[in-house]
Amino acid sequence: MTTHSGKGAMVAALTALCMALPANAQSQADLITPVEDELTFVFIPKVIHPWYDVVREGGQFAVDELAKSGIKVEMIWDQPPTADVADQNRRIETNIGRQPDGLAVACLDQATNTQLLREAKEAGVNVYTFNSFCDEEFPFVGQRDSYGDGYDLGKYLAEHLGGKGKIGILAGSLTATDHVERIQGFKEALKEYPEMEIVFEQPDNDILEEAVALTENALQAHPDIAGFFGSNASNPIGAARAVKNAGKTGEVAIVGMDDLPEAVDFVCDGTITALKAQRQWDIGYWAVKYMVAMNQNHTYPMDHNTGSRLITQDDCGE
Repeated sequence: MTTHSGKGAMVAALTALCMALPANAQSQADLITPVEDELTFVFIPKVIHPWYDVVREGGQFAVDELAKSGIKVEMIWDQPPTADVADQNRRIETNIGRQPDGLAVACLDQATNTQLLREAKEAGVNVYTFNSFCDEEFPFVGQRDSYGDGYDLGKYLAEHLGGKGKIGILAGSLTATDHVERIQGFKEALKEYPEMEIVFEQPDNDILEEAVALTENALQAHPDIAGFFGSNASNPIGAARAVKNAGKTGEVAIVGMDDLPEAVDFVCDGTITALKAQRQWDIGYWAVKYMVAMNQNHTYPMDHNTGSRLITQDDCGE
């Protein structure tokens, strides 16, 4: 039962609350900050590589699209010539000091990159990560399920070989999370096939020439090797060159990542058995769009999974 005095107290409290509220509710449009000056976005990939050229094309498309709406963006690519952690970290640190409007990083070393990206955030820099996942703390655009790509390729290779044979792995960069997770997924898939054995596993450091040389070594050391797995975009091409030069096209199977033109040509001539291709054009496009959104105080996704697709000889034109 509510007493008269109790009702009076409730009315007084509600009156005070209403007086504290503004006469007109704030429009959500007022939360958005217009972009008036040119924005500068710096992209720091893991290495200079044709794969990132496609990311850049997608980013440039977004830049051109934004220009039509009156938003000017300068996109700068600061690319390490080799997959060197110290070099990449120096570039990240230098660009933090330049205070760009957006800093997009493909993480090469999760631990040290994460520390520097935290410093960037503390310095007021808008940070996005792409291609190679770094930490849940930072928004990411790219193929998140690298483990799944490796697993799918392991299953495909095993079934192609009838569940038997010796296998070699070209391991890419040992600190890159996407390379490491693909190998983990690939090995997990092979556990289901006890008659398959991994006899060779070496890092090629995302260098095509190293992948060629390593595959040649593996073919000499294990002349009965049945297949190779390439964990990045370079090493399936390197493996295919070595296998083709050895006259073993169709005899030694190759599975690996991405759809660089030479890799697709090797699929179509039967040297590479299958590829899982990421959508790197989309990665570049959305990275630019999301960094603009950050500068406008819009919302943006913490995890945009752009996915991947399987490519086999069935996908080749006549």
